[in-house]
Amino acid sequence: MTTNNGSKKTMRSNMSGEARKNQLIKATIKCIAKKGLSSTTMVDVTSEAGLSLGIVNLHFKSKEKLLNETLRYVSDEYRNGSNAIFSDDSKTVAEKVMAHVDYDFCKKNISRNKLAVWFAFWGEAKSRPIYRDICAKHDLFLSDNLTQLFTHLKSLGDYKQVNPEIVNMGYTALIDGLWLDLLITPNLLSVETARAVALNYLMVQFPKHFQINGVI
Repeated sequence: MTTNNGSKKTMRSNMSGEARKNQLIKATIKCIAKKGLSSTTMVDVTSEAGLSLGIVNLHFKSKEKLLNETLRYVSDEYRNGSNAIFSDDSKTVAEKVMAHVDYDFCKKNISRNKLAVWFAFWGEAKSRPIYRDICAKHDLFLSDNLTQLFTHLKSLGDYKQVNPEIVNMGYTALIDGLWLDLLITPNLLSVETARAVALNYLMVQFPKHFQINGVI
C-alpha cells in the first residue's frame, strides 16, 4: 500500500525541470509574503516547496537568481492575462477596459501573497537595477496598451477634454494605491469597493461608456 508521503515523493521525482522551477517560484512567493525579500532564505523556499536544497541550487544557483526569476514570473503572469484581454477581438474597446478592471481585482491578482510580493519588489527596485528593469518593462507594456484603449475611447465618445496618457497615469496610480490598501488594511477596504472606486474614475473620464455596473 502506497503512503501519501510516498505518493508525493513519486510525484516530485516525476516532475519536469520546468515544473520544479515553477514549484520553487510559487514557494518563494509564499516565503516573501511571510518574511520579506531580505529574510527569505533558500532553506525557507525548499522547505515550503518540499524539495531538497540541491534542487533549488540546481535550478537557480543563488538566492538572487531565484528572486529575479520570481519577479519575472509574476510580471509575465500578469502580462499574459492582460494581453489576452487586449488582443480579444470579440470585445469592444469599452469591454476590454472593463475586463481589465475586473482582471485587476480578480482573486489571482489581489491575493495577499501576490500583492505582498509585488510591493516587496517595487520597494527594492530603486536600488536593484534588474528589478527596476523588469518593473519598467512591465509598466511600459501596461501603459502602452491602456493608453491605446483610452485613445480609442476618446475618439469613439468625442471626449475632447480627455488626455489618454493622463487618464492612464491616473488609472494605474489608482490601482497601485488600491492594491496597497487591500494589502495593508483589508478590513477597511473590500475588493468590491476597490473595484467600484476604479470604475468610478473611468465613469468620470468616459461617462458615455461606463456606469456603476460596468459598460453602458
